[in-house]
Amino acid sequence: MARWLRFFLLTRSGLRLLPLALIMLTTQAWAQPRQVIEPQLDRRQIDIPKIDTENFEAGAFFGVMSVEDFGTQSIFGGRIAYHLTPKIFAEATYGRTDVGETSYEKLSGGAKLLTDGERRFTYYSAAFGYNLLPGVTYLGDDLGFTSDFYVLAGIGSTQFAGNQHFTFNLGTGYRLLATDWLAVHLDMRDHLFKMDLLGEEKTTHNIEISAGLSVFF
Repeated sequence: MARWLRFFLLTRSGLRLLPLALIMLTTQAWAQPRQVIEPQLDRRQIDIPKIDTENFEAGAFFGVMSVEDFGTQSIFGGRIAYHLTPKIFAEATYGRTDVGETSYEKLSGGAKLLTDGERRFTYYSAAFGYNLLPGVTYLGDDLGFTSDFYVLAGIGSTQFAGNQHFTFNLGTGYRLLATDWLAVHLDMRDHLFKMDLLGEEKTTHNIEISAGLSVFF
């Protein structure tokens, strides 16, 4: 009888202490530091050349030019630009080409509208440009280049067919910085001026497509 009474008392005491024991175990479990799992990520190292601190840019270009009524010939020239802000720049350009014969000259059997000297097409222009879509061009996974898509407009003078012609210039271009001082250009421009060589005055569109290199200094 005494053995059963002792067991009953011990059991009742254990039941009373059971909630306290559970609270202590729970507190101890929360007090233990948790292990934070950090993912192992491979970070790509991308080298993006930035424009140099100098604001002047000078370069040369080569391409083709379609002179209205005179066919398409090769053209070469040079340009110099000053970057007023990261978005706006001013540019002066020189270009030269020698045109071929018109369809009239080819069909007339030898009639010449221009002398050899008058077939030289030379222009000078001054324009303002705006970097419309600055961004980054990626070549592969780890190599990026600063680039700009820009538009420009200006005025100038064209020496052609023995006369000086006041000229409007409109164009677009793409600039890619190969390094912080060297840039690659792709350009398309329209040189517009009035001419009455064939007996009727009209506005001619002379499209130029070129590629070139420039340096910042």
